[in-house]
Amino acid sequence: MRTRSPRSRDATLEDFLAIAEGERFHELIDGEIREKAAPSGEHGAAQLRMAQLLGPFDRRAGGPPPGGWWFATEVECLIRELPRRVVRPDVAGWRRDRHPGPPRGTLVTARPDWVCEILSATDRARDLVDKKLVYHQARVEHYFLVDPEEGTLLVYRWHDAGYLEVLAAQRGDTVRAEPFAAIELRVATLLGDDEPEDG
Repeated sequence: MRTRSPRSRDATLEDFLAIAEGERFHELIDGEIREKAAPSGEHGAAQLRMAQLLGPFDRRAGGPPPGGWWFATEVECLIRELPRRVVRPDVAGWRRDRHPGPPRGTLVTARPDWVCEILSATDRARDLVDKKLVYHQARVEHYFLVDPEEGTLLVYRWHDAGYLEVLAAQRGDTVRAEPFAAIELRVATLLGDDEPEDG
């Protein structure tokens, strides 16, 4: 397989798809194929905890509340509205009232309604700048950034001018974060701390 220089900006979707699926832990952003860094233990734990904590939403609306969402981790999302962009969010969610079925296939073309990225030392700038811009251009409604190193959760809402920060929380906080304000999120639990014992 031909590999490209990190400085190359002319990679196409065909170049991206030429990477074998089992080896494709990459993203295509503005014509550049970038490999995702191997996750740290902290990164993996935060990714798992986010998916677990949002479990009450991962069912049909009209059933046990709150419901109304599909979720997936580490799926390739082809942003149809933006040529030459394939991203691999740490966790993504789709509203069931907009999507009758869960995301399917190895290259999901349904735009997520919510994305969460877990910051890591090697991909930090990509999540804070490059992918944040891609998600905004694609009109992803909600963007979460979890920083295990700093112990923070940042919540953004889409706006024409750019993402608006609507919540900034740290390890000791318990919050209701849109679009999941129906439940409380304990930031420390999200970051891997045990839940406090009752009593």
